[in-house]
Amino acid sequence: MSEIATVFQKAIFLFTFVMFGTGIGLVRAQVSPDSQERATRVRSILRGKVVDADTRQPLVGASVMIADLKTGVVTREGGLFQFNNYAPGKHLLEVSHIGYGTLSEYVEEGRSGDSLVFAMHPVAVEKNEVVITGVSHATQMRRMPVTIDVVKREQLMKSVSTNLIDAISKQPGIAQVTTGPAISKPVIRGLGYNRVVVVNDGVRQEGQQWGDEHGIEIDEFSVNRVEILKGPSSLVYGSDAMAGVINILTNVPVPEGTIRGNLVGQYQSNNLFRGFGANLGGNQHGFNWNLYGSMKDAADYRNKYDGRVFNSKYNERNFGGYLGYNGKWGYSHLLFSYFRQDLGLVEGDRDSLGRLIKVYPGNIDSLPSQSDFNSTKPQVPNEGIRHLKVSSITSLNLRGGGNLQFNLGYQVNRRMEYGEVDAPTVKDLYFRLNTATWQANWNLKEKAGWQHTLGASGMFQQNHNLGQEVLIPEYALRDAGIYFHTQRTIGKLTFSGGLRLDNRHLDSKFFEHNNVVRFAAFTRDFTNLAGSVGLSYRPSKQVTWKFNLARGFRAPSIPELASNGAHEGSQRYEYGDQGLKSETSLQFDGSLDWSTDHFSLEASAFYNNISNYIFYRKLLSASGGDSLVTADNRTLPAYQYAQRQATLYGAELTFDIHPHPFDWLHFENTFSYVHARFAEAIEGTRNIPFIPAARLLSELRADLLEKGKGIRNLSLTFEVDANFAQNAAFTAYQTETPTPGYTLLNAGLSADIVAKEHTLMRIYVNALNLADVAYQSHLSRLKYTDENDVTGRRGVFAMGRNFSIKVNVPLSWDLKR
Repeated sequence: MSEIATVFQKAIFLFTFVMFGTGIGLVRAQVSPDSQERATRVRSILRGKVVDADTRQPLVGASVMIADLKTGVVTREGGLFQFNNYAPGKHLLEVSHIGYGTLSEYVEEGRSGDSLVFAMHPVAVEKNEVVITGVSHATQMRRMPVTIDVVKREQLMKSVSTNLIDAISKQPGIAQVTTGPAISKPVIRGLGYNRVVVVNDGVRQEGQQWGDEHGIEIDEFSVNRVEILKGPSSLVYGSDAMAGVINILTNVPVPEGTIRGNLVGQYQSNNLFRGFGANLGGNQHGFNWNLYGSMKDAADYRNKYDGRVFNSKYNERNFGGYLGYNGKWGYSHLLFSYFRQDLGLVEGDRDSLGRLIKVYPGNIDSLPSQSDFNSTKPQVPNEGIRHLKVSSITSLNLRGGGNLQFNLGYQVNRRMEYGEVDAPTVKDLYFRLNTATWQANWNLKEKAGWQHTLGASGMFQQNHNLGQEVLIPEYALRDAGIYFHTQRTIGKLTFSGGLRLDNRHLDSKFFEHNNVVRFAAFTRDFTNLAGSVGLSYRPSKQVTWKFNLARGFRAPSIPELASNGAHEGSQRYEYGDQGLKSETSLQFDGSLDWSTDHFSLEASAFYNNISNYIFYRKLLSASGGDSLVTADNRTLPAYQYAQRQATLYGAELTFDIHPHPFDWLHFENTFSYVHARFAEAIEGTRNIPFIPAARLLSELRADLLEKGKGIRNLSLTFEVDANFAQNAAFTAYQTETPTPGYTLLNAGLSADIVAKEHTLMRIYVNALNLADVAYQSHLSRLKYTDENDVTGRRGVFAMGRNFSIKVNVPLSWDLKR
């Protein structure tokens, strides 16, 4: 089997090489002097105009973007815009302006000059954004057969969060597994961990995402846009995309002929959070660049049950950017980033009075001091993350239409855990994960309405153990896959589908300690077939129906196959199982999007059948109690990974009412629900572990002073965040406990400070958990720390009342042409 896998992977590399050689040949033919003249005669400039749909007045400052070409402009006097070095062909343009709904339209040969006019409506009446997730080229959201949510930078700015996943967790169907305020892992429709692929600027993020206390190494201050695809996405992204994809766009080129940027500062009262971010980008004559950086520091948070939660502090540093060039031939961008985070791990140990304690040198337990609570330097136990990433993305326009895209990425993730008070600099665990990724897409020229894509992608990964302890073995992993995707629009109907074949080869290394074998060497190969077929139907401008059937897969991760150890923050000792098979899923999705001038409704439902669902369960001792393992002077319950047949189904419902004549008033509601069951009962329960509770978010918002002089675009919000009880817990082996429901009350305001029609800054003031409710999310890992013997409550509770202020100062310069 291993030899067959090697031949398969070599064939994929050969296919990619042929694609690259073909592309270079076609590009050379395209850029020959004769072909350059022909391209210039067809069109080297694209012009148009943006106006108000009602008044027909020109709109100045509107953004016009071509996502596939990674370029854009802003409208000047008279609402006019112009693209220089425009590559001939069919392209999807997206037009946006503050106070107007987003427009998108395909531009084909022969449309230019005064014939290209975009009329924008003051009220967004439909979801018309351009998305790039799930396909290899930009597509209108309404034409995608799957459900995609878009979170723009302004929404991220309005949110009060401690990390990026926390910021997007209010989207329908999205939840988070948390281990304190700094660590959040995304969950899409009840599936998380290695079942969700996170992509950042075209490269999948790889940072030991299997761990409870392993977050995402991307800071929300640097993010321009997030696209969330719900449902199996293995067709384009391969293994691990069973639940969906979170596509994070950081380095987005600013409009041609401009320099744009912003300065952001934030303060939160509960944990004394201080954050600062800066971003600056430029674009002129095809050369474009971006630089960003941020820093965060937070002390221990508080709630009314636990008081100050010792060692929930953290600090974070992040910087990166890109340098690129765009021309008629295409574009090429080189990107880099470095993320550094140090965070405390809450253990939840208490004294006889139920107070959280600190362990001092000499293994002495005592109460933390006030300076301990206020400090932003994590204490033992703590975790340090260093994530370096370098990548490139290149797109070559082919003669006669179509293009070739190549993404290359290399990242190094270093994750260090410190657990010895008497030796605070000794790394108990130290993982160094090196990952190289590549992807090649050949987007063929559209013919008879068909858009075909041939693609190949792969990954090479190595993990090294450099600490005193080991949890997983060192290993080498190779992925390779090939796929075909097609799409066609016929009138009001859009069809989309494709197939993918993948292979993963895993080589796990032998390890022996003190003459005891901890890890035996083994190799495994996993070959899987994925695919999808879907329809999007638009019977009218206001209504869109979507249906999609998809097969996804996930190869078992190395911890699931071979873990043998414990580490800080997990509160368990884990055993793997080398016999695990690949998870495979078959999911059906259906959705309705109905929008009018004063009412919008989006309803979606899914049914997901998963074979060989992997989960961990507690092991029982011979006497029937917990199987306990002593490690590092701690006694921990033992868990082992297992597999069962599973079914998940659920729905999301979102509706927004903004009644006439009170168009400034919005009443927005979002409801999410997931039900998950094993096919057969385990110790009397069929519930699948760690499924988020049902949630209802209701927001009343008033948008005022749209054309105010000193204060403009004032927005006042009041939100009710109702989280239902989760009684469908996986209670077998005492793995999980039910969680009561809770309701949080939040309020906020935001406004532009304006002088002489120029926005000086935008201010966001928020109050979260106004009633200071003490609560535990069902997916909080701190819920399972020690019981408080005084109150009888188990675990640590989440953050209490919190006030936040954020200031965003925009920077803008127009360059001479």
